[in-house]
Amino acid sequence: MDTDVILHDVLAGRRLTEAEGLHLLSIRGREIFKVLAAADELREERVGEAVTYVRNQNLHVTNICKNLCGFCGFGRRSGDEGAYLNSIDVITENALLAKERGVTEVCFLSGVHPAFTLQSYMDMIGAVHAVILEADIHACSPEEVSFVAKKSGLSTAEVLDQLRAAGLGTLQGTAAEILVQEVRDVICPRKVPGAEWIRIIKEAHGMGIRSTATIMYGSCESARDRIRHLGMLREIQDETGGFTELVPMTYIHQNTPLFMAGKAPSGATGSEDLLLLAVSRLFLDNFDHIQVSWGKLGLKMTQIGLLSGGDDLGGTMYVDDVTVDAGAKEAAYLDPTEMGRICKDLGRPLIERNTVYQPVHRTS
Repeated sequence: MDTDVILHDVLAGRRLTEAEGLHLLSIRGREIFKVLAAADELREERVGEAVTYVRNQNLHVTNICKNLCGFCGFGRRSGDEGAYLNSIDVITENALLAKERGVTEVCFLSGVHPAFTLQSYMDMIGAVHAVILEADIHACSPEEVSFVAKKSGLSTAEVLDQLRAAGLGTLQGTAAEILVQEVRDVICPRKVPGAEWIRIIKEAHGMGIRSTATIMYGSCESARDRIRHLGMLREIQDETGGFTELVPMTYIHQNTPLFMAGKAPSGATGSEDLLLLAVSRLFLDNFDHIQVSWGKLGLKMTQIGLLSGGDDLGGTMYVDDVTVDAGAKEAAYLDPTEMGRICKDLGRPLIERNTVYQPVHRTS
């Protein structure tokens, strides 16, 4: 395939095929810069020059998890050293802190505790919602929805409806990892199958519950698996329009069972990180926003990601034990002042947004 022809055509408005996307993901050498430049041009055309971020706070619930995925350094068994389960009182205290910080989004970070029920999730969401009514509560991946639906004997639609009544705002598009089942069988065999993840996401979107879309890349999957995953997301978005953004998450390998067992490489390379961002921008013609995950890439690579098709910096987060426990020590709080500094260096404005990308205007 001719890279120049593909890039010319996509900038002219033609939808890329998966074969063309695979070609772009597989490019090496200086030709990479052509792909990054085309993605940056398309980003400017689609969403303009602004870089966005959300003032959010991660809220940790438990690191005890039934799944113990091979790519995760966070999960523990009950009784393991360092295992914890925060009480409703602790969750409420963290919600009060989020309110003091003026966040517009509270994002639950949690293992899937084997003892959790639908009522557990409703109690946790309800506790946060009672404290910070105005914030979007971003929680409960399709994995968790499926898990508690089976335990409760309810349909997943009924679970989603009850979670929304408790205060759920948007659904987390996590637990997607790579939706190709052959990959899931290796990296997360206890998680919901890819087809069920897709069904629940579509169901949520059909109910008016929006979600992020994610891809976790750099472990055991091939470039072909990556583009097939993006193809599945594009097909869902064609049908529902319910995704707010794509969140690419590079595999943080250091403390994960897959890497320590020699079953996965030491994550994606820098060129793979940038190509994944750029090809996502070029391939996902029905997505406006591509996030650059500063906690996983580091600030210097993040800045280059904003020149490679990315337009969003995610959130302030305050804490991210999931990423830190896997080995990325930089994943903590990022001050909007520092966000503004790296954006100013690129000649682009920084704008605060809420979870669904509406601008936030603060008086102080």
